[in-house]
Amino acid sequence: MSSTDLHMVVPAGGSGTRLWPLSRAANPKFLHALTGTDRSLLQATFDRLAPLCTPERLLVVTGTAHATSVIRQLPELPERNILVEPFARDSCAAIALAAAVIERRSPGAVMASFAADHLITNTPAFAETVRHAVEGAAEGRLMTIGITPTRPETGYGYLQLSKPAEAGTVQTVLEFKEKPSHEVATRYVESGHYLWNASMFLWRTDVFLAELAARRPDVHDPIRRIAAAWDGDEQEAVLAQEWPTIPKVAVEYAVMEPAAAEGKVGTVPGDFGWHDIGDFETLGELLGKEIEGGARVVHVTPDTPPVVVIDGDGVLAVPCGPRVIATLGVADLIVVDTADAVLVCHRDRAQDIKKLTEILRERGHAAHV
Repeated sequence: MSSTDLHMVVPAGGSGTRLWPLSRAANPKFLHALTGTDRSLLQATFDRLAPLCTPERLLVVTGTAHATSVIRQLPELPERNILVEPFARDSCAAIALAAAVIERRSPGAVMASFAADHLITNTPAFAETVRHAVEGAAEGRLMTIGITPTRPETGYGYLQLSKPAEAGTVQTVLEFKEKPSHEVATRYVESGHYLWNASMFLWRTDVFLAELAARRPDVHDPIRRIAAAWDGDEQEAVLAQEWPTIPKVAVEYAVMEPAAAEGKVGTVPGDFGWHDIGDFETLGELLGKEIEGGARVVHVTPDTPPVVVIDGDGVLAVPCGPRVIATLGVADLIVVDTADAVLVCHRDRAQDIKKLTEILRERGHAAHV
C-alpha cells in the first residue's frame, strides 16, 4: 500500500496525570519535549509518521484547549486535518470520529492510529512493522501492533496470541488481558504467547465502522451524523448537538475485545524501542542524567537552575521552575518543581500521583491540575 492510500490518525488527548505537575490539563505531556531533543512528543510522532503518508492524510484528534498548540507545533498539517473534540469522550469516540471523517473523504481507506505521547527509538523497524500490519488491515482484519515485552510489566494490558509471537507475521489475537499481577505478568512473558497492548490500531475505515455499528450504535450513530456534516456549514452545530450524547468508552472495550473473541483481530509483534512516557520512573530511566550525590536529573527546559543532592541515592529531580532543588540525606524520592506546584513523592508511589490531581479537583483547585 502506497503513502497515498494510507491515512494516519494521532489521538492527542489526556492530561498525563501521573506526570503532574509537569503535565497539566492545559499543557499535557504530548506538547512537552520529553524526547531527548527539542521536539515535543507530538512533533516526534509526526516526524515518525510523515514518511509513511502525506500530510494531507495525517489527522490529529485533540481537544479545544489544545487545538491552538497543535496547530502551532505542526504547521505542516492542513488545519482541516485537526479534528477538535468539544470535550473528552475517551478513545472510542476520538478514533471513531477520525475513522468516519476519513471514510467520508476516502471510502474504504486504511487508517492507522498511534498515540501522540509515545516514544519510539528505532523508526525503521517501526515503519517495517506498520507495513506488515497495513497488509492485514487491507485484507479486512482489525489489526493491532503488539509490543514485544521486555519485562513482566504490571502497568500494561496484554494481547494473548494463538501461538508464540513471530516477527513480521500477522497473528490472531485470542483475547485482550487486563493489567495483571506481577506473578501473572511473569508467566505471560515467559510463555512467549503475549504482547503488550500499546493501543496501536490499523483497519479499513468501513470495516471498523461496521463493527462499531453492530456493537455500539450509541457511539456509531451520533459519530456518523457528525461526520456527515463535517467540512460543511453545519459542522459546528451538529457537533455541538451530537457530541454530548456519546458515551465515554475505550475502543478496546467497545470493539476490539468482543471482536477478538470472534477471531477478527490480528496483530504484528513490534520490537522497535517503544516507551510509554507514562510516569516519572520511565521519564527518569529514559532521559535522566546522573549527577553527584546518587541522583538523576531530567531537564525538560533548556535553562534550568542547579540541582544539588547530598547522600541522595535514588533521588529523581525534575526542575521546571526558577528555583534551585536541593536535598540532603533523603533517598528514593521524586522531586518536581514548577512555577506554581511542587511534588515530593516516594519513588514506589509514582503510579499513584494521579490521586493527587483527583483530590485537587475535588477540593476546588482544578486550576492547578
